[in-house]
Amino acid sequence: MFITLCVSRAMSKRLITCSLISFNLCWLPLADAAGYGYGQPAYATPNQYDRSAAQPQVITVETSRTGATVILGGTVVPFREISLTAQLPGRVEYLGGAEGDWFEEGDLLVAVDDEKLRAKRQQAMAELGGHAAALSDAQVQYSKEVWAPESRNINRMPGMGMPSMFDQMFTRNFGSAMGYGNPWLERQADLHSSNTRMGQAYSQQLGALSRVQEVDARMRDSQGVAPFSGVIIKKEVELGDTVQPGQALLKYADVRDLQIQVEVPARLMRGLQKDMVVPAMLDVGDAPVNARVAQIFPIADPKRHTVTVKFDLPPDVPGGPGMYAEVMIPDIDAPVQELPVIPDTAIVWRGSLPAVFVMNYQNKLELRLIRIGEKVGGNGVTVLSGIRVGERIHAAPQPGMSSNWSGRGAVQAQQ
Repeated sequence: MFITLCVSRAMSKRLITCSLISFNLCWLPLADAAGYGYGQPAYATPNQYDRSAAQPQVITVETSRTGATVILGGTVVPFREISLTAQLPGRVEYLGGAEGDWFEEGDLLVAVDDEKLRAKRQQAMAELGGHAAALSDAQVQYSKEVWAPESRNINRMPGMGMPSMFDQMFTRNFGSAMGYGNPWLERQADLHSSNTRMGQAYSQQLGALSRVQEVDARMRDSQGVAPFSGVIIKKEVELGDTVQPGQALLKYADVRDLQIQVEVPARLMRGLQKDMVVPAMLDVGDAPVNARVAQIFPIADPKRHTVTVKFDLPPDVPGGPGMYAEVMIPDIDAPVQELPVIPDTAIVWRGSLPAVFVMNYQNKLELRLIRIGEKVGGNGVTVLSGIRVGERIHAAPQPGMSSNWSGRGAVQAQQ
């Protein structure tokens, strides 16, 4: 709409005629699909305008075939979680941090005093050095026997000296004493003896080396190292505590990937398969998410007759480990029902009771309480009672709407 305005004013006996000023006044539509009445101000919120413009104002309730589902409670757990326990007695002398502190793979988390192990390692190293020296001596004696045999010693051969003669006569047989023995056999026996001593020294050295490696392994057990990137979720000890083998030190987990662990009754397992996607509800803001079946345990609990099932959650979901969650499990043994389905935008809440605006037989809106069921598709909700298939409802009620609404939405419905 264009308006032409002429302004004039007389000042000091002079007539000053103002120029013609054209104003282009832009107004929002006086009545649109959002249900604003005639004369609605132009500063209506964009969210309300966009919400109703995306869909018709009055729709007809349709039906949908749905099966029964069972809501089961579960617990949010980390994808990977470990518990570090003490492997040897001692005193806790190092703690890497507190609950919630982030660590990378290979970082030191906890350490137990290992003074006794260090003393045992020094003792083992000393034994290893002694056996190494004995092996070296045995190798030298064997080399000497190879290149300068003991069997060729002149003192062991027949001679004219009296000490040697009497020694040969009374300590060796007659043939050997007169020089008729077998020097080759004696040399082989001496070589075998030297080789045996060298082998024994080598075995003792290996034993000492094994004891050193054993002490090193126990010393590694005195330290808890992060096997993957994650956080400490619970500390069981404090700095200076004395621990015994098997005592829990801390719990460590990767909380970037979360799962829901649910105990599913055995009769419902027919409706679950791996990689199947089911609706879930987290106990943080009642946020609905889709969970994927990640793992189905092979056996049931003999006492509770339930099967443990783990569901993968999408990344960056609110909450953390230990949180309560609910999963909707389909019951394939239950009969299929046909229920009315309405968009979730049509539901208004009066306290804790859901309701919808229904177009009655007089083409007037009336508020009717309903009982809602499960979600269907992206934004549909089944209705258990309160409305029937074929009735007309308001798809996007505006704030402040009440029965006998006289907005344009009602006018459109009457037309």
